[in-house]
Amino acid sequence: MNRIFLDVHALQTVPPSNLNRDDTGAPKSAVYGGVPRARVSSQAWKRAARTYFSEEHLLDPSELGVRTKKIVEAVADRITKLDPSVSGEAALLIADETVKAAGLKTEVPKRKATAAKEGEPEPAPEAKYLVFLSNHQLDGLARLGVEGASDITAHLKNKETKAKAKEIADTHHSVDIALFGRMVADAADFNVDAAVQVAHAISVHRVENESDYYTAVDDENTDEETGAGMIGTVDFNSSTLYRYAALGVHQLAANLGEGLRDEEPLTTPVRRAVEAFVHGFTASLPTGKINTFGHHTMPDAVVVKLRTTRPISFVAAFEEPVRGDQGGYVREASERLAEFIPDIERAYGGENSTLTWVLRVGPNTAKLAGIGTEAQNIGELVAAVGKAVAERLEKPA
Repeated sequence: MNRIFLDVHALQTVPPSNLNRDDTGAPKSAVYGGVPRARVSSQAWKRAARTYFSEEHLLDPSELGVRTKKIVEAVADRITKLDPSVSGEAALLIADETVKAAGLKTEVPKRKATAAKEGEPEPAPEAKYLVFLSNHQLDGLARLGVEGASDITAHLKNKETKAKAKEIADTHHSVDIALFGRMVADAADFNVDAAVQVAHAISVHRVENESDYYTAVDDENTDEETGAGMIGTVDFNSSTLYRYAALGVHQLAANLGEGLRDEEPLTTPVRRAVEAFVHGFTASLPTGKINTFGHHTMPDAVVVKLRTTRPISFVAAFEEPVRGDQGGYVREASERLAEFIPDIERAYGGENSTLTWVLRVGPNTAKLAGIGTEAQNIGELVAAVGKAVAERLEKPA
């Protein structure tokens, strides 16, 4: 299969906020171009995109996965639904044995085991680490457990059955696993290489964190009781962020294999996954301190590139920080991108085989209109990108 890369670039302005905190509670930051910048980690935005898939119904639940330590409980729940005659305790035992047969280690957490000795209910075993499994894989493990419910130990001693358990856990990956990958430290054969690389979003300009001192009043105070019921501080900043992600479409296709629905041609699930990712990454937003700041914004501009060479970030356009001499940062940031993108593509080639789409809002982003096909809304952008990806996939290698 041809190497196909999809680059998504976005400029997004956020008001006073604390999207992604460090260990002190302050907004994360980085030094780039010799000055401090606001930063939102790649992990924060990847999680935001994953949750957006389900919250906005971009993908069917059957195409999504679950990342949890509680895989035994997840499989046990499915077992009791498949066979209501299996008691809850028996389902947990069957699920635990089946999960371990698949090659994943489980144990009863020490803190919960201690609580059980003190009269609490017997706890369910958990994986030693977060495990990312698709709903299809969880369902498959449950069906395998039900098949041997009468004597699960004997059932799983069979080499073919044990091999089937491992196969179930490592085939028919969900879209989010295929996109963001899966790592199991002590079971490397379960690892899935991520098709998506997400950069840490950084501000295009210098940013200094600020601190908000707040007080809360006790509603039951009398007139004689003065002062606050609580005081505290919360750190925040505001910024115009440059966001970037690179999707290896060929890796995504390999991860999905034959797809989640056996009757579908390969291009169909890949196209669906690409469209969900472009929409989800563009429109999602980390929710750190969102009740405090209400930082509900959308990108001012999105540039999507489909290329066959290699991913290219345009962050170097902002190595010299935008100064905001025009009273804001979006206009100058857009002008920087509009100038930088053609220059770097001209210098390193590939511009003739690269497709470009632009989604932008307002006059401050006007300079970006000339660098690609302009989409009027997110739906039009997603559909155009999905169609182009499918066409590229159908071309012979």
